[in-house]
Amino acid sequence: MKTTVEICTGSYADCMAAFHGGAERVELNSALSVGGLTASVAVLRCVKKETTLKVICMVRPRAGGFCYDEAETKIMMEEARLLLENGADGIAFGFLHADGTVHRERTLQMSELIHSFGKEAVFHRAFDVTKDPFQAMEVLLSCKIDRLLTSGQRAKAMQGAELIAQLQDRFGDRIEILAGSGVNAQNAGELLARTGIRQVHSSCKGYRLDPTTASEHVSYAYLDDAHAMEYDVVEETLVRALIDALSGS
Repeated sequence: MKTTVEICTGSYADCMAAFHGGAERVELNSALSVGGLTASVAVLRCVKKETTLKVICMVRPRAGGFCYDEAETKIMMEEARLLLENGADGIAFGFLHADGTVHRERTLQMSELIHSFGKEAVFHRAFDVTKDPFQAMEVLLSCKIDRLLTSGQRAKAMQGAELIAQLQDRFGDRIEILAGSGVNAQNAGELLARTGIRQVHSSCKGYRLDPTTASEHVSYAYLDDAHAMEYDVVEETLVRALIDALSGS
């Protein structure tokens, strides 16, 4: 069975690097520095026009968690519709209650909207802060979610491999399991072997210098000291290395 590599992107340039590196699918975001916010329609349109990439668009209105008020939810639904109307192949999203359970009503509403366009409904790593992953999966299945992105409720997918394997074993015939966080060419093969999944999600992160990031008294840096004058990008060579590492799996 073929292994699918999905690249997490935050810009047009990231998508082009993923495409030229051999990826077939991306998750398109803005503001990756806060975990990814709603994707740009302009970037989506350019990427769909200039590549054959399958583009899953993030819909997330703010940083922090995933317990949204009515106004935020309304905006998310409108953003999803706009992205779908402009060529998105799916939407990545997550709705939780304050107690950490999946918000079934909103999840179902979003899933139905996405499916009305014939596209894919993807529940993202909001899942990783749910209190009971197995109960959460049952809710996602009842909402006809197509795919789950998860790190196995740990910071990195390799650390969560045991839970990912359990989810794949119990639910993998009814929902696609996509493992992400810390996945790279060096560990992806082991992750697949330990979990039985056939899809991985990776940022393939590199860095670019921007000398205007900071001056003597003002700084816009968001990375650690080693990369303080840089910003992160998708590195084409790392995409190719990941795909090559999994080509025989």
